[in-house]
Amino acid sequence: MRRAAWVLGLLAGALQAQTPAPTLRLDDLPRYTPPPQEQGTVVPEQVLRWREEAIALEHGEHGLRDPERAAQLYCRAARFGDAESQFNLAWMLTNSRGILRDEAQAAHLFAAAAEQGMAQAQNMMARLGEPLGPPPPCLRPPDGDPPPLVAKAAPPKGAKPAERAWPPPPSHAPEVIVRFVNLVAPEYQLAPALVLAIVATESNFNPNAVSPKNAQGLMQLIPDTAKRFGVRNLLDPTQNLRGGMAYLRWLLAYYEGDISLAAAAYNAGEGAVNRYRGIPPYAETRLYVRKILAHLGGRRDHPFDAKVTDPSPALGLIRGPGRWH
Repeated sequence: MRRAAWVLGLLAGALQAQTPAPTLRLDDLPRYTPPPQEQGTVVPEQVLRWREEAIALEHGEHGLRDPERAAQLYCRAARFGDAESQFNLAWMLTNSRGILRDEAQAAHLFAAAAEQGMAQAQNMMARLGEPLGPPPPCLRPPDGDPPPLVAKAAPPKGAKPAERAWPPPPSHAPEVIVRFVNLVAPEYQLAPALVLAIVATESNFNPNAVSPKNAQGLMQLIPDTAKRFGVRNLLDPTQNLRGGMAYLRWLLAYYEGDISLAAAAYNAGEGAVNRYRGIPPYAETRLYVRKILAHLGGRRDHPFDAKVTDPSPALGLIRGPGRWH
């Protein structure tokens, strides 16, 4: 009996040796789960730490490789506009680097990084084409951002709106610019404090400022926007200020008085705000909006004239409780 059992054991071992080990297919790779939204304030240094930890985990630095955890950390940084994290996560999704392939989501992430100037992302975008559908969870505005406003139009002509104090001009604002804005901003139904906040953030009151993207003058108008609002000489301070105020009035009507959305669109374009259904996931734009709101003491609403333009068709999606479905 012992001999028979021994023979049966040998046969069982031989059969096990002949059975091929299961192979891992691409479809068997895990689909990473985006992490929950952040609670509280997230500073740029934290975003950088997330990216650095994700790089180490993606490439197995320090002897530990964890693609799922790396993807989650890239996702957290991508929400706050980190272009490198957006690109790295898109690369993982395109090449099945430890997580399930998802080119549809990758296209959105490559596009966000490309829009921030990453040449490698622009090349990948040319290959994958324009992204379709709503932005994925890793490009949605963080829950820590203030919710979009539901604003009301300006009161009828002649009615006196409730007075709310606006902050004083920036301490370094040239007196001649402050006087001009105080005089002209009401023509455009704008609070001078908002106009001066835009000028301070855009050009720091330098009438000859020209950006690498060819935005020019006090309010950093690009040629297309200048043409749209009748500005012929971009570096003429008067024309530049009037053109910028006309654009700002239009944006406030388009976003129904929401300063956060209007400022984001002034920096990144209304197309980006509509596409991302809120402040776009660009580090520069997120910082820009924070600076504007800081100049205004945190105030986020502004009266607007609904006759200037129809509201953005994306406002319902931006404001709605089910806007990400």
